Amino acid sequence: MRDEHLNKHARWLSEGQIGRRQFIKTAIAAGLTVPSALTLATDVLAATPKKGGKFRMGSSYGSTTDALDPGTSENGMSQNIIYARGNHLTEVNNDGKLVPELSSGFEPSNGAKTWMFDLRQGVEFHNGKTMTADDVIATFNYHRDENSKSAAKGLLSAVKEIKKDGDNRVIFELDAGNADFPYIVSDYHIMIMPSEDGGISDANSPIGTGGYIVEKYEPGVRALFKRNPNYFKEGRAHFDEVEMITLSDTTARQNAIMNGDVDFIDNVDPKTVSLLGRVPTLDILKTNGTQHFTFPMRVNSTPFDNYDLRMALKYAIKRQELVDKILLGNGEAGNDVPVNASMPYFNTELPVHEFDSEKAAFHYKKSGHSGAIQLSVSDAAFPGAVDAAQLIAASAKEAGIEIELVREPSDGYWSNVWNKKPWCACYWGGRPTQDWMYSAAYTSDTEWNDTAWKTGESADKFNELVVMARSETDETKRKDQYWEAQKLLQDDGGAIVGMWASFIHAHGKTLAHDDEVAANWLSDGAKVSERWWFA
Repeated sequence: MRDEHLNKHARWLSEGQIGRRQFIKTAIAAGLTVPSALTLATDVLAATPKKGGKFRMGSSYGSTTDALDPGTSENGMSQNIIYARGNHLTEVNNDGKLVPELSSGFEPSNGAKTWMFDLRQGVEFHNGKTMTADDVIATFNYHRDENSKSAAKGLLSAVKEIKKDGDNRVIFELDAGNADFPYIVSDYHIMIMPSEDGGISDANSPIGTGGYIVEKYEPGVRALFKRNPNYFKEGRAHFDEVEMITLSDTTARQNAIMNGDVDFIDNVDPKTVSLLGRVPTLDILKTNGTQHFTFPMRVNSTPFDNYDLRMALKYAIKRQELVDKILLGNGEAGNDVPVNASMPYFNTELPVHEFDSEKAAFHYKKSGHSGAIQLSVSDAAFPGAVDAAQLIAASAKEAGIEIELVREPSDGYWSNVWNKKPWCACYWGGRPTQDWMYSAAYTSDTEWNDTAWKTGESADKFNELVVMARSETDETKRKDQYWEAQKLLQDDGGAIVGMWASFIHAHGKTLAHDDEVAANWLSDGAKVSERWWFA
């Protein structure tokens, strides 16, 4: 009875119906000590989202070559900006569940070849335009256009037709069934944009439907926002203002959060976690998801067009050493597939690619290669990328393989190095399903296939299996297809998946958030600006 009475008054406190002093008196009268009553009041108020304040976020990502076009978004800063200013048909919420966002619901038919999305009504863009089915169709067609350079083009290659049924319903016709299609439309590149005359006139327009309105954007430097007073989501977008600042240098990012120049930083270097954890004004937040650090070899470039050379390098890496020394134990060793045990249909019978100097030397000799192999690297790829590359070079040397490290500038890394240089360092936030991960980075039709593994007997079979598994409803058959796809990718592909890494953040104790924090991306699913508040 006492707990029920206290819970009722706690609810009233959180709703502002009573003040803190009155609540404390009630708690003491109910038998709590003064310290316990004070603590309970503080906890209740901290858990209650409040409006106001300026939130300053320091991000490890960002480049002067960035643009507002969602389709060409390349890094975590662009992703944070997209989620602050825009929305998608669906979203992965902070509980890790797929839920409607700009749609109010969705339903498949025809063996999941047809997907119908009912749209949320009354949603407005920042320019006052009401969102309709025309905007959704124009957005998707922008990414599907034959001349599109969008990273989402490959994800949508199975879409044959998009049509509307009135202003508030959109119907997608696919060339084959896809049970995961509602996940695909949550991809951050596919932010719904305002249409004009049936098309998207300016993909670099800052206009969206999101909780914040862009006031100033300096690529690779900062983005400033103000709260959208007409945001359709209740209980979200609490800050009056948001400032996102690119702090690609690890030390600069660490100093900014320690000095109180920002309220939140992503990608805390594991080496500094203990140091930041001792700062009394800061909290450390770790989340475990699908983030992985890779070293993609482009198989259409010499010398990586040689199977044995690729295999030699896969056996020349001490992966657990990377986890121990780069992540300081905050992760696990990778095995050259972008799938881990947390994902459905993970192949538990794959060969383990771990350091083996004899196997590495055998394949290297068989490749016929001689001389140094260049590896382009920068800490812009991920914290500790340069140190990781040095460890790789050292272990490869034990197998008689010489690796020459090429230090690349942080600015422009994602435009000038990644997906262009033959071998480099990279990070992937991961995706919740295999089909989504493969469609984003490994199938032959995606712009982001950073290994260029698109042709050949194994690649052709891999692409065929991905399409088959996408529409397979028999669980046993689907498992077999995904298991074989992983085996082909691990063996013949150009991806070196070195380690799976926890997301590590630091933030001021004045910030509060829901009990559950999303792990599908950095920074609470890249939605910290929408989901968090000042306590």
